[in-house]
Amino acid sequence: MKNILRLSSLLAVAALTACGGGGGSGGTSAQQYSISLTTVKTQLPINIDPSNNLAGTGAYAPYSTSLYVSAQTGGKPIPGGTDIFACNMASGLDSGALYYLDGDTSHEVDGKPGAYRAITLGSNSGGASFHFHSSNQAGTARIVCTVVDPRDKITYSANVDIQVGAATGKPAWVIGQAQAASTLGTSDNLANLSNTVGIQASLYDDANQPIATASAANLQVSILPFTSSSSDASVGAQLVAGSQKSSSVRVQSIGGTAQFSLMSGANEGPILLQFVADRSDNNVANGIQDPVTSYLAVGAYDTLVSNTPLAIATTAIADVAVNGVPYSSLLQATGGNAPYTWRLVGGNLPTGLSLNSVGMISGTPSVKRLGSYTFLASVTDRLGATIQQSFSISVTGDVTVDAPLTLNLNTCTTGTDINSTCRIPAAGMGSLYQYGFSATGGDPTVPVTWTFSGLPAWLSSSSTGGVGFVSGTPTYTKDPETGIVTGNTCAPTGFLVTATRGSLTASKRVTLAINAGELPCP
Repeated sequence: MKNILRLSSLLAVAALTACGGGGGSGGTSAQQYSISLTTVKTQLPINIDPSNNLAGTGAYAPYSTSLYVSAQTGGKPIPGGTDIFACNMASGLDSGALYYLDGDTSHEVDGKPGAYRAITLGSNSGGASFHFHSSNQAGTARIVCTVVDPRDKITYSANVDIQVGAATGKPAWVIGQAQAASTLGTSDNLANLSNTVGIQASLYDDANQPIATASAANLQVSILPFTSSSSDASVGAQLVAGSQKSSSVRVQSIGGTAQFSLMSGANEGPILLQFVADRSDNNVANGIQDPVTSYLAVGAYDTLVSNTPLAIATTAIADVAVNGVPYSSLLQATGGNAPYTWRLVGGNLPTGLSLNSVGMISGTPSVKRLGSYTFLASVTDRLGATIQQSFSISVTGDVTVDAPLTLNLNTCTTGTDINSTCRIPAAGMGSLYQYGFSATGGDPTVPVTWTFSGLPAWLSSSSTGGVGFVSGTPTYTKDPETGIVTGNTCAPTGFLVTATRGSLTASKRVTLAINAGELPCP
């Protein structure tokens, strides 16, 4: 990311001027740009172990928040394109990082999302989103985003402050754990395993401090079924908290810890518990306005040591994911010696979904291609036995249709005929000339490439950051004795410019005149 400031400056200098006008520094545009920057959370907990607590997805992932930057002109979104917004951690903390959310593998490091202090973002419908992830220092991180209006080259900025490590007294995250020395047996197991296990859930605020003793129930715990099958381990399982005995209970934490028990049913397999706290007022008894959610899987077994080899019980993922809709599914193992640990070892899950260690696939898919996605997952038991299997997830629904690719030629009347010409600012004889072309539309994650046909000999082309440039110096030679001029003339010259993004192309023929200076023109 060392080239961010250079690139931003280059874009500002090379921004397009309206066709037929001059190329100098313009005044203020009639309809100025306005920019806004918002964050889902303005407070985050200290990340005590950043090497293990990596950036997550979703606005309520631990230690992370989503930020949204957008810009408008005349009440409408600004044009799309690449490298439109520049965002950075401008002041405050010297720890923490920004993360891209565009799925571009070039922003990854060793297959994981890369951490940056400054990033550049494209514009899609006038906006973009990214993440901030806290580290192990307390303080205030100021995030600043800027956008350059290409019409008058004025830079607009917006900022937001995120407080890391402040003691708020409101739940920021919750984690549950089962009684370490107890293995949960099914209700009618013959191995003398207890069919009840103690569960603790700990609630912490933004400073990683335990939530103070609540005045009302501040944690809702529910048993979630994995499948609709009558053999699901959730069937017959119950939670016990005081006088409550049900598949869902509300409990009150004391010193930040809530305690209850889980009773198994007759079926073997994982029992999934969902923990929900309310960040709004630390009270779930009056409804949940701002949920903070986590999960815990507790296995119920017929025997402590299995005589059967480790196997993957999930043969196929029948559930279909819908693009843009929250999704969850569970991979299950049998045999071996529990507990089991899952991980993704190959292939690709749909963008927005992830596999955690208990075998749960969850998230909100956001794909540009509907259909089947294949991945390879492995499961390892307590004694180190490991097996793996290939799975597929189908994604249906709607995808965001990319807008047609369009050359940004500002006020030029281009029409639909590529041969209808547009006059760009004139060059000055003997002076360096530079002009930049940009394009909007198509998939913003795919770079724009440029080709130029019919350029005069004095012009050369290049491209940087999605912008196509032509540059050169028109010259002529005049014999001091005869006054005869040779070399370039004042006659306008035309050439064809073509932008390509993936399978989309857009072309336009432009003309360029040369201001003669001392050279007489016909």
